[in-house]
Amino acid sequence: MENLKEKALSYHQHPQPGKIAVVPTKPYADPADLSLAYSPGVAYPCKEIKENPAAVRHYTGRSNLVAVISNGTAVLGLGNIGPLAAKPVMEGKALLFKIYAGLDAFDIELDADDPEAFIAAVKAMTPTFGGINLEDIKAPECFEIERRLREECDIPVMHDDQHGTAIISSAALLNALEIQEKRIDSIKLVVNGAGAAAIACTRLYIALGVRRENIVMCDSRGVIRADRAGLSGAKKEFATARDLHTLAEALKDADVFLGLSVADVMTKEMLLSMAPKPIVFALANPDPEIDHDLALATRTDLIFATGRSDFSNQINNVLGFPYIFRGALDCDASEINEAMKLAAARAVAAIAHEPATEALKQLYPDKSLTFGPKYILPKPFDKRLLPKVSRAVAQAADESGVARRPLADLDAYERWLNTLIDRENRYLSELMAHEGAERPKL
Repeated sequence: MENLKEKALSYHQHPQPGKIAVVPTKPYADPADLSLAYSPGVAYPCKEIKENPAAVRHYTGRSNLVAVISNGTAVLGLGNIGPLAAKPVMEGKALLFKIYAGLDAFDIELDADDPEAFIAAVKAMTPTFGGINLEDIKAPECFEIERRLREECDIPVMHDDQHGTAIISSAALLNALEIQEKRIDSIKLVVNGAGAAAIACTRLYIALGVRRENIVMCDSRGVIRADRAGLSGAKKEFATARDLHTLAEALKDADVFLGLSVADVMTKEMLLSMAPKPIVFALANPDPEIDHDLALATRTDLIFATGRSDFSNQINNVLGFPYIFRGALDCDASEINEAMKLAAARAVAAIAHEPATEALKQLYPDKSLTFGPKYILPKPFDKRLLPKVSRAVAQAADESGVARRPLADLDAYERWLNTLIDRENRYLSELMAHEGAERPKL
């Protein structure tokens, strides 16, 4: 662990502090270039945009630019560490947007715990961005913040801790149910945790076909019951009138367990009490709700997933958010709606059915890459995610009426996406080689 700490600190510091930088996209070699980039030439695109605001996508980088915005109140695994300490995480998210989807991203850390101040700050900066990725904001404030911003902004807004987890775990659920030969409308689901991600996951599972009456949600006090006083609006939505009080009682004969809580709350006995062919998504980080090895040793008929990269079946938001925003921005969607989320989940799920490429086999030589109990989701480096998921999102945006610039030829769009990342990666490799060669070590 100490070696990892040293490597991580060195990685973030050298050869230049941080993980992202601004680079020019136009020539700047001589006075003629600068006269086009700034004064006097810049006045012409300004006038065009003044006359026709939609022209901003033609003359600026707005339609390829995402804001990653946080106040640092709920950073995964670290808690409320504040905006300054959250900056490395947000820079990392910006990096992922670039390397996986070719989207530029600025990280913005707001010193604003008050929801009204946060909302006002984000609304004021929307002319800069094509989309807003909210990140690591604590519940219950995150629900109101996202709701208000979605209503009051005319660009896509998504709180990834909620919906990214919901989308990717939904893809995992669809495939796990297929393997276990279970119908989504008949399963019994137990959710442990009632934070932002748990609520969003449960809502999307219902949209996929899980019956509300078959869901039991638990928090640190046990089963969320309708007769409990002081329930928040989100918890009331999933309160049950059934005579259940503890997680152990809820898990008896359950088909699916979704954990977004804390380590080691599920015991061997609880797992044994579940229905035949159970599905367990133990997503607490860094340590899951039940130990990986213990779970697999306890039930041979189990499909088990975590949020960790060192185990099979990692439920990782990076399988979704870069491509969801790519598709949304390319068709100028006014929002990311339920239809787009469901389309993304189904597209991610479908890729796991396809034979692994040779490139993937070389990257993951010791992993099973054949659809089955230990491979229910594609790997983050699967290059099919960009064209397939972004296309599905753009198509769903059009069909649901939120695409302001529908893509006329989806096949051509998919072909363009197939070339995008290789081109971006070549450019970034050349840039990094240049930067490494030129920058002195201080």
